Amino acid sequence: LLWRFPVFKLLKGGLCYLPDGAAKMDILVAYDRICEVKPDISADKLWDAEIIDCNDCMVMPGLIDQHVHITGGGGEQGPISRIPEITLSDVLKAGVTTLVGILGFDSVSHHIAGLLQKSRGLEAEGITTYIYTGSYGSPTETLTGRVLTDIVFLDKVIGVGEIAISDYRSNHPTLQDLKVLAAEALAGGMLGGKAGVLHIHVGDGQQGLMPLFQLIQESDFPLEIFVPTHVNRNPRVFAQGIEMLQRGGYIDLTAGETAGLSVAEALHFLTAKGIDFARLTISSDGNGSAAEGGVSRMDQLLDDLRTCLMSPHLDKAAVIKTVTENPAKLLKLYPKKGALLAGSDADILVLKKNDLSIFCLLARGELMVQDEKVLKKGRFEP
Repeated sequence: LLWRFPVFKLLKGGLCYLPDGAAKMDILVAYDRICEVKPDISADKLWDAEIIDCNDCMVMPGLIDQHVHITGGGGEQGPISRIPEITLSDVLKAGVTTLVGILGFDSVSHHIAGLLQKSRGLEAEGITTYIYTGSYGSPTETLTGRVLTDIVFLDKVIGVGEIAISDYRSNHPTLQDLKVLAAEALAGGMLGGKAGVLHIHVGDGQQGLMPLFQLIQESDFPLEIFVPTHVNRNPRVFAQGIEMLQRGGYIDLTAGETAGLSVAEALHFLTAKGIDFARLTISSDGNGSAAEGGVSRMDQLLDDLRTCLMSPHLDKAAVIKTVTENPAKLLKLYPKKGALLAGSDADILVLKKNDLSIFCLLARGELMVQDEKVLKKGRFEP
């Protein structure tokens, strides 16, 4: 069988953001993998090689978005507010090559089975997908009857979430409820060889992260399985998020935040405090419900990344890792994902230096976007 696109792609002369720093490098892609990253790679002996000139460009891993409502969020204002499923173009325009799908609030008209099938459909179209089992509530939604067995036996399931705390839409899980979920996630991750994370939606409620802090204080679970998200939704929750970082845990910021702290504001504040970004991730909440009945845009993740990269006060390499290497390590996908290394998947985002627009995007070696134009659409897109 003939491969569907040229065997070799050679990305020449870009400023590549590697795990150990930025350097001008060439990247050789063979099929769907990176096979070499070197200062100068000749195309003379490569059969049918496609040369991509990346001079005056920034080259980084494709973005990893660990919080996307791929089957549609919403529903808080009744049936008319249910958001449709996401499209492949929505994902690609955001520079994302790997995502994690979630249910969220509406587990009545959306189900884990539909989430699983949608994730498989998106992967068949060319990107890489995973999902969390579960929803806002506790007991939470599953497919096999337990969080543990969903993680162990369902290939796409890498954790449980988003479990809601400090939110009037939550059913207010008790400390014991959270302990059971954490235990199931941890055991599932161990038995299934996966991350086994507990992805926690933090609302605007008075307690903020306090239920999570109580869980940590009264248990022996490793901190890295807990991922509180939306922690930049207001200054009070963000202050608790800083405490979580200082304890050695992870936090996840939400792109496009307008009521609380923007991603750029949060990163500037952390920089001023001397707090590094190694356990910080950013996600889009894409295709979920936004303020005033709107829809959260997945490409807000890329917009916020651009804003941060243009700031002279933020370290570009550290910023890029918040949407590449950091989530890959958290989700135990590194270095297959989130890195420009020999052996990594050929998920590569190339941005023009002058305006940070997308010059090209490769997902598993296939050219998906070129000069901001999406080259491959989903099966049912117009």
